[in-house]
Amino acid sequence: MLFHLAWATLTRHRSRTLLATLGVAVSAAMLLDMVMLASGMRTSLRNLLLSKGFQLRLAPKGTLPFDTDATIPDASNVIRVVRTIPDVTAISPVLGGQIHVTIGARTTTATALGVEPAVQGDFEITQGRTPAAMNELVASDDFLRATGARIGDTLSAAAGYDPQLRSFTGRRTLVLVGRAHFLYMPAEQRAVGLPIATLQGMRGADARDRASLFMIRVRDGADVDTVLHRLQAALPTVTAVSTETAMRQVDERLSYFRQLAFILGAVSLAVGFLLVTTLVTVSVNERLGEIVVMRAIGVARRRVVLQIVVEGVAIMLVGALAGLALGLVTARYLNSILASFPGLPAAIDFFLFEPRDAWGALALLTAAGILAGVYPSWRGASLPIATTLREEAVG
Repeated sequence: MLFHLAWATLTRHRSRTLLATLGVAVSAAMLLDMVMLASGMRTSLRNLLLSKGFQLRLAPKGTLPFDTDATIPDASNVIRVVRTIPDVTAISPVLGGQIHVTIGARTTTATALGVEPAVQGDFEITQGRTPAAMNELVASDDFLRATGARIGDTLSAAAGYDPQLRSFTGRRTLVLVGRAHFLYMPAEQRAVGLPIATLQGMRGADARDRASLFMIRVRDGADVDTVLHRLQAALPTVTAVSTETAMRQVDERLSYFRQLAFILGAVSLAVGFLLVTTLVTVSVNERLGEIVVMRAIGVARRRVVLQIVVEGVAIMLVGALAGLALGLVTARYLNSILASFPGLPAAIDFFLFEPRDAWGALALLTAAGILAGVYPSWRGASLPIATTLREEAVG
């Protein structure tokens, strides 16, 4: 009976109920998007950094990995020292640079990553195989599209350019053995991966026994902070960064995203609350005679209040479910815009959907619907019966 009366009241003014539901849907979509934005990039970046199990990074002193062109000298000695530290299970050196591939009369420039193929964590093979020999490399989809190269092709590559002689330096003949997805590269980045010794040799004396970054994997269950402190003590000439440290630095740089998300989320929740409160108040004022008659024939005040609250909650729930779908669509569109910022890895999502976000937004909107209906319904059900009946009759 209670739900039947609430449904009858809502369908009595279909246009008004529909407009209110659409308004709540827009508010719910914005609230969900802001909840996703508040934690999406942080969670996405953390998952990316830990995707290959490397919890620690070693970078040149005073910088984050690849923040500058600085490199770490004496890489072989760093590897030797790191392997003596307990709980370290793997170390992957990485050297960054550029490579120039000439095919016919056209030269294509790409980002090159020199790695140890057996332990690398920078790319995943999608076709072909990992480079095993010194003269082998893998390439990204964008590189293959730009050059027209195919797996099995032999490429003429260089690692430098002499502006005085106007010629490329560090030439090598390399065989393309695979197609790869580079985890940390921005979208549409031309990239290749090859053995680190090959890239060091191509770059010449400037890169001999050097690395841009070391990624370190720690034994499961080991204390990462303890290993971090041991690395800092054993290698004072480099910067040791754990995933947690990196996340704290990212939080500092992107704190305005969370502040913006909190403000806009609060505004959207307030708009939904005020919208439903206004609708319920108008509905109660139009139905004062009906409410007072119900009170006069013995219907409990609590039941009258509950019926009106159910109406507000129904609008909130239907609007929230519609807003969930709308929020996912808008989040995907907004994410495509933000992800186009230069330098960001393609795997980073600003809006990361998690079920708890949807449930949290739905719970907030439901609570707002309950609160929106309590005051106007209690006020209408508390009016003096005799006086209100006389005023309604005269009106």
